[in-house]
Amino acid sequence: MASNSMQDIKRRIKSVTSTEHITNAMKLVSAGKLRKAKAIFEKTNENSHYITHTIAEMFNNSQDIPQEYLAGNREIKTTCYIVVTSCRGLCGGFNSNILKEAQREIDEDWEEPIIYAIGTKGKEYFEKRGYKIYGDYLAPPENISFLETREMSLPIIDMYNKGEIDEVVLIYTSFISSMEQEVKNVTLLPFEIEHDPEIIRNEKQVEYEPSIEAVFNYLVPKYVEMMIHSAVVESATCEHAARRMAMESATDNAREMLDQLSLFYNRARQSAITDEIIEIVAGSEAQK
Repeated sequence: MASNSMQDIKRRIKSVTSTEHITNAMKLVSAGKLRKAKAIFEKTNENSHYITHTIAEMFNNSQDIPQEYLAGNREIKTTCYIVVTSCRGLCGGFNSNILKEAQREIDEDWEEPIIYAIGTKGKEYFEKRGYKIYGDYLAPPENISFLETREMSLPIIDMYNKGEIDEVVLIYTSFISSMEQEVKNVTLLPFEIEHDPEIIRNEKQVEYEPSIEAVFNYLVPKYVEMMIHSAVVESATCEHAARRMAMESATDNAREMLDQLSLFYNRARQSAITDEIIEIVAGSEAQK
């Protein structure tokens, strides 16, 4: 009986050891990818500030801003949700947190939503629940180019300009640190910019050619493209950070389990030796 127990424990130790090797390797791979993705994210984040700052500067220094892109210009009926998830699992609660937030937002809508899924996890989730997927991007998010982001953004902006949708909401994971990520919900269109007293109006005079309306109408699509691209890159960074944490936790749990199994194995082995000694002593006494 003890022999069978020892064999079961040995098989379990072998299985857990293999798992520990896999999770540890995945942790190291994710750590390497996280460093690269973080560098790309920081560079992209710097570039996105130029457009947002220019739009804010125009808004605070002019009264001739076109109203169609600003909050309050129309009644919000149909919303387009751009949901950024991963294409792979084994990253803890990364995808489930995004999908919970997206589902919460959709449940609050009276009208049928338009969904653009970035990542296979989001597409599979909404397809299973009967939602119509307007478009998708299913390649690994860290490989996305700005041109691909532009191809995604233009149809959405066109629908907004035609009045087919009244709001564009971006749901993704924001990178706070390697140990902390947070789901973010950002309304891209229409956007609301508050007058900022920090922006000095009289320090410089800026003329916009051919007109402030033309420049504003040019910048807004660029703003949407840049925000989507930045969100996808940031989400990829969060995915690698979440996977590294999940694999590190799995590796630690596997090592703790191995320690316990080794203890059980030693106890079973000691019990088997004790039983054998008792049998030998009992046999020798029977012969006397």
